[in-house]
Amino acid sequence: MLSAIANLRLVAKCCREGQRLEGDLANWLGQGLETFLNHRARSLHEALGLRVPKGGVPWWREEAIRQRDAALRQLASLYLCGLSASGKAREIERLARRYAATAWRFDRTREDMPREYSGKAQQWIWIAFKSGAPMPLGQRQLRQILGK
Repeated sequence: MLSAIANLRLVAKCCREGQRLEGDLANWLGQGLETFLNHRARSLHEALGLRVPKGGVPWWREEAIRQRDAALRQLASLYLCGLSASGKAREIERLARRYAATAWRFDRTREDMPREYSGKAQQWIWIAFKSGAPMPLGQRQLRQILGK
């Protein structure tokens, strides 16, 4: 499923930039569309390989969660390396709650990260929030994320 998402992002980029689709990417998209148009799949999602198992997490939410978790692990490894797992979770929760109560209400509509966050812990908090996955998180869930 992750390769299908990557393919769709590449198709979107090519379309925005006026580039031709060629080779494997064009073949993948053409086959998916034919599958959908010939009623061999119940939805365009299924035809393009974006099936969600019954009771599973939709592809777009899974992608957002992966982005959020990667940002939080990066934050912990770059800025909180001297703390225990519980200490890291506590500090990330504190940073996220503070950000949610203050700057996020202004930053949520921005397409680009504010320059002043670059190279600071706020960079990774902003990326985690901007992923679209639920934020802020509790310490228990943060410990699970950081343990991966």
